[in-house]
Amino acid sequence: MSVVGFDLGFQSCYVAVARAGGIETVANEYSDRCTPSVVSFGPRNRSVGAAAKSQVVTNCQNTVQGFKRFHSRAFSDPYVQSAKSNLVYDLAKMPSGATGIKVMYMEEERVFSIEQVTGMLLTKLKETAESALKKPVADCVISILATAFDSELGGKAFDDILVNHFCEEFGKKYKLDVKSKPRALVRLQQECEKLKKLMSANSSDLPLNIECFMNDIDVSGKLNRGQFEEMCAGLLAKVEGPLRSVMEQAKLKKEDVYALEIVGGASRIPSIKERISKFFSKELSTTLNADEAVARGCALQCAILSPAFKVREFSITDVVPYSISLKWNSAAEEGLSDCEVFQKNHAAPFSKVLTFFRKEPFTLEGYYNNPKELPYPNSTIGQFLIHNVVPQASGESSKVKVKVRVNVHGMFSVSSASLIEVMKVAEGEEPIETDQPMSCLNKKTEFVLKSSLANASFVISLTTEDAKQAKKNDQPPQAKKPKVKTKTVELPIENHLHGQLSDDILNMSVENEGKMIMQDKLEKERNDAKNNVEEYVYDMRDKLHGVLEKFVNEADRDTFALRLEDTENWLYEDGEDQQKQVYIDRLAELKKMGQPIYERYMEAEERPKAFQELGRLIQMYMKIIEAYKDELYDHLDELEVTRVEKEVKDAMIWMNGKMNQQNNQDLTLEPVVKVGEIQAKIKELYSACNPVVSKPKPRVEPPKEEKTENGPVNGQEGTESQPSDSDKATSAGMEQGTAENKLPEMDMD
Repeated sequence: MSVVGFDLGFQSCYVAVARAGGIETVANEYSDRCTPSVVSFGPRNRSVGAAAKSQVVTNCQNTVQGFKRFHSRAFSDPYVQSAKSNLVYDLAKMPSGATGIKVMYMEEERVFSIEQVTGMLLTKLKETAESALKKPVADCVISILATAFDSELGGKAFDDILVNHFCEEFGKKYKLDVKSKPRALVRLQQECEKLKKLMSANSSDLPLNIECFMNDIDVSGKLNRGQFEEMCAGLLAKVEGPLRSVMEQAKLKKEDVYALEIVGGASRIPSIKERISKFFSKELSTTLNADEAVARGCALQCAILSPAFKVREFSITDVVPYSISLKWNSAAEEGLSDCEVFQKNHAAPFSKVLTFFRKEPFTLEGYYNNPKELPYPNSTIGQFLIHNVVPQASGESSKVKVKVRVNVHGMFSVSSASLIEVMKVAEGEEPIETDQPMSCLNKKTEFVLKSSLANASFVISLTTEDAKQAKKNDQPPQAKKPKVKTKTVELPIENHLHGQLSDDILNMSVENEGKMIMQDKLEKERNDAKNNVEEYVYDMRDKLHGVLEKFVNEADRDTFALRLEDTENWLYEDGEDQQKQVYIDRLAELKKMGQPIYERYMEAEERPKAFQELGRLIQMYMKIIEAYKDELYDHLDELEVTRVEKEVKDAMIWMNGKMNQQNNQDLTLEPVVKVGEIQAKIKELYSACNPVVSKPKPRVEPPKEEKTENGPVNGQEGTESQPSDSDKATSAGMEQGTAENKLPEMDMD
């Protein structure tokens, strides 16, 4: 199972993976770990990442960047309207009222939603991760906003200040309206980004020069860090806001902070470092890679969540970033009631159960109850319609249990609803309690809220076992309630989430993305086929007057060179935009003329090596034949050695004959003998001779000593078989010596 983290940044993206016991940032197809957040649309295909960024100037109006800030914003949003003036591409209104991006794609005008463009970028990052892991990506963690943040405080905001400054300066100095020319504006944005990075490392005056900027006019300017900080004073004053906010939310004091690590590209700006250090009265640490740290953190979080990885225990608690409330219609309280179900920074994932008493279907609306904290103007989450609610048989309101949840992804939903139906119990029948209460994930919390209304009431209850016991002890003894039989009925929920794509639109978007991926693949194959033709033309044209010159006669060389020149001209004229098969056929025609020349060259290069290998083999076998009568080879069969000798002589005659013929052959003609034939001869000779000469010499066993048994002579029966006392002593001494030899020995002089 793959474990991947994506840092989807405003200007660039990073991909990190967990493998080999650690976390590493992977590189894209350009061997660069940074992938620009750019998508470019062309007449035949799309480009994403580094390939798209190279078209920012040449195809500026159809190259999209900085689109992340328009997520979930309506086209009429004042933020969107104010941002349009600094964009070189066009925004358009979607049928849903959301913001879309208008570009020319496949020779026609198209409007893509922000979600579609983001999906294109994520698909590219997914491909980068899969290429590094050699397996598909199933699960991942994507970076989101921090606990405390300022959406207007980032590297792009500093770039915009520089761009506006030089637009004004060039307008006064050169009478140029930079923002009227998208291409000029893009070039200025690129140079300002470079200048910003240079000023972070240098406090002296730094130049900004752009040749042929507009109307063939060269422009220049200069700026230093001090002037830049004065221009950005308003932005820099916002740095302390998120710092105070995060300390308040964490309920920490400055002295409680042990160490500070800063990450992010904009953290390299010296004045930002100074303000953070001054706020905490501590030195800053920069041990992490400022650009890649977020992606690596996402990969670590993914590893923690993944069941396939064992990670050292970390205390990480996800929280609900904004307080969430529910509201519903109620005749008893002037038609509207509401309740906060999740407060800000509540632990997540988490579930709560609400109990309503209703006679008919009803709607719950989820919303963020503090709009001022939101970075977007709309605080609505969505509406949740509970169906199939009916009164009890007695006509009273039914008890409806609704479970609300913030899941592991941070998404709020009404996850389930059930109706508790009270049934009559026949006489003598034992009642059965089928209602199983829904429980919360966190058993340590106790929160009881009750509200009784005329026709509707609700209860949010999360009760621990101890609380239940205490409640039981506090209650006075009561009479036994009548036994009832209940039945739990699951109720369908109809969701209408704000900003969520419908299933039809989502399926259509997935289908369109699949078509565009296929079109990109076909265009890549077409370009590869075209590049193969161009590469072959340049390669063979150079070699015809180089290494291949000796292997082609003058007439054929001139004909082939002319054909190569015609093909080169065709590539930049009629062949500029042809189908893939046309390029394949064109390359085949060229190779039909050039391949024989190249093969003669390769044969001439490899033939001496093949002949040398054959000669070495012949020489080795000749030495064995000459040493046949020696002790080392005297075990070989004479007939087999004779056959080997014949094979070796035949091979030598064949080799000498072919070498002489080849030496007399012109290099511009087909070779007399090819490398393949020589290699076949080597294999044939080896197969015929090696089994004979490598036959092992038989092992000679030493003769066995025969024991002679003599019978008794002259009445000395048994004397030889019975050992004497001295023999016994000797034998005993030998046994003792053997036993002593088994003991550890000491070195003795």
